[in-house]
Amino acid sequence: MTEKYFFDTDCLSAFLWVREESILAKLYTGRIILPAQVYNELQKVPHLQAKVDTLKSGGDLCVESMEAGSAEYVDYLQMTTAPEQGMRIIGRGEAAGIAMAKHRGGTLASNNLRDIRPYVEKYDISYITTGDILIEAMNAAIISESEGNAIWADMIQKRRMLPTATFSEYLTICGEKD
Repeated sequence: MTEKYFFDTDCLSAFLWVREESILAKLYTGRIILPAQVYNELQKVPHLQAKVDTLKSGGDLCVESMEAGSAEYVDYLQMTTAPEQGMRIIGRGEAAGIAMAKHRGGTLASNNLRDIRPYVEKYDISYITTGDILIEAMNAAIISESEGNAIWADMIQKRRMLPTATFSEYLTICGEKD
């Protein structure tokens, strides 16, 4: 079975804002699932929607919806409106990605660890972040470390929240660099 990747708005837009969506296409072509809620959020920024539409028409990603009343939709509603005790309300994009990954199997792609961590731990869902994706791209020789640093800097300049100042620093804390 081919692994599916359910992207939330923040993780996908980190690549879209810096015009590096080709990295995602090279790594995950045909396996990127965009919940309809994420697509709707991206429609608010026309140039980001245009990039998503290009990826979609090229077969690199697909937009999928949840059926009202389905188990994944019930989970989605709970996470966005009335979470169980000890859990917090999260955004629609994160919640849709979590619900789909839980019920359809696959990996959640999200940078918002503070919001998603309790849910991914509860549902035992694997997840990746922008940093993980860039490491995978470097290991696949799609980018070099220096290119990763340039992309990282561009993402920070576009106000993407990343855990370290540089990609090299991220590699060090992840144990990818000596």
